[in-house]
Amino acid sequence: MSQSRKAYPSDVSDDEWALVAPYLTLVREDAGQRAHPLREVFNGLRYVVKTGAPWRWMPHDLPPWAAVYQQAQRWLSAGCFEQLAEDLRAVLRLAAGRKAEPSAAILDSRTLRATPESGERAGYDGAKRKQGSKLHMAVDTLGHLLALHVTPANADDRAQVEHLAKAVRAATDDHVEIAFVDQGYTGEKPAAAARKHGIDLEVVKLPEAKRGFVLLPRRWVVERSFAWATRFRRLVKDYERYASTLADLHLVAFVCLMLRKAALLACGP
Repeated sequence: MSQSRKAYPSDVSDDEWALVAPYLTLVREDAGQRAHPLREVFNGLRYVVKTGAPWRWMPHDLPPWAAVYQQAQRWLSAGCFEQLAEDLRAVLRLAAGRKAEPSAAILDSRTLRATPESGERAGYDGAKRKQGSKLHMAVDTLGHLLALHVTPANADDRAQVEHLAKAVRAATDDHVEIAFVDQGYTGEKPAAAARKHGIDLEVVKLPEAKRGFVLLPRRWVVERSFAWATRFRRLVKDYERYASTLADLHLVAFVCLMLRKAALLACGP
């Protein structure tokens, strides 16, 4: 962190930066075109995602918002955060006594309410009674991100299975063989779409004698991951003009979550 300012709670720690810096250094540290320290630029990106502040409201003691935004786009275009997510997930899985690549995934979606910025592409989710966008996501059985994409909220979850299945297999080198889903994914079409990419879809059903809240096997893991995302205020609603930006900021948030866990492992007990 720069010594000329006080730290923000969203700032990357020394241990976290030691892990992430090699992935974000696209050019040499002494490159002539670099006007701001990469660590401070990354802190600016984390500040926006964590606090929900508009880009132009970046605090004056962080790099200018335009510099942070443009560098974030370079990182995203270069696939830096995708690679970080894959490597951090493998580290955390190995630390938990699992294989580096998962053999099972959990799929689900979450509807985010629209804002004026996202209104033109919003759809109406009749089940949730919300106008907005829908985040479709796949996680491993520990809750770590495997794949995600964004659609209007009126998109059918079952129609997104093939997209997620293909992305999950690509992210895990074809290791995932089964995906757990809720009853919203029931039917032959989503099952066939998943089988097309080598994944068997298993629907986790509610108990027939359900009373009140029921913790469903496997299914609760992805719900917890959605809850993790809501700790980042920028992700509580759809504040983005483009669906791709909403997906990208979710990716950044999950990388930050995994990075913190990996840094704690590196520090030891």
